[in-house]
Amino acid sequence: MFNSIARRYDFLNHFLSLGIDISWRRKLIRELKKYNPVHVIDIATGTADLAIMAAHKGIPSIIGVDLSPNMLEIGSCKIENENLQNIIGLQVCDAEELPFAEGAFDAAIIAFGIRNFENLEKGLFEISRVLKKGAPFMILEFSTPQVFPVKQIYRFYSNVFLPFIGRIISKNDRAYTYLPESIAAFPYGNDMIGILERCSFEKCTFKPLTFQIATLYIGVKK
Repeated sequence: MFNSIARRYDFLNHFLSLGIDISWRRKLIRELKKYNPVHVIDIATGTADLAIMAAHKGIPSIIGVDLSPNMLEIGSCKIENENLQNIIGLQVCDAEELPFAEGAFDAAIIAFGIRNFENLEKGLFEISRVLKKGAPFMILEFSTPQVFPVKQIYRFYSNVFLPFIGRIISKNDRAYTYLPESIAAFPYGNDMIGILERCSFEKCTFKPLTFQIATLYIGVKK
């Protein structure tokens, strides 16, 4: 599915979020910088938007991993255009079976990809494995607003408008129907904190963003 929408993915992300997704990524990077990491892994990097932003903000070494070769192909072109090849490397692999040594990274980040894990807890344990003790893991993910009238507006937008526009532009009937379905099914808030704590993370917090449309989770490797 992601291979089929790769060439329209960035446009649709920014268009359908009215550009707010960029400010959400910036918030994650600001939190990341507080830890002064050197080696960072960007899980489900997609077209490498988050990795590129992190590189521009001074992170010296980033590995981006994703299952979709087509998404990484787009990301590679963007990295080359920005002359960031010496900072960012991309690799096709499964987040649930990372080909890296234990404690290889100072931090892990993921934006809008964790809800796509086939086995969430397996993926979290694997991410924990490749982190050093005390290293942060930062998750940016969509969530479902609960406050009137944002809840009602968001429901119409995500269930009607977003699939309609996404289908026209991406030419994929499934991709932008899958998005609201996967958001609705994903654990939110304290439920997600509990899962992180079961998977070798501590000091876990979450911060809702833009009327709970997205949430930033932060935990550190035990």
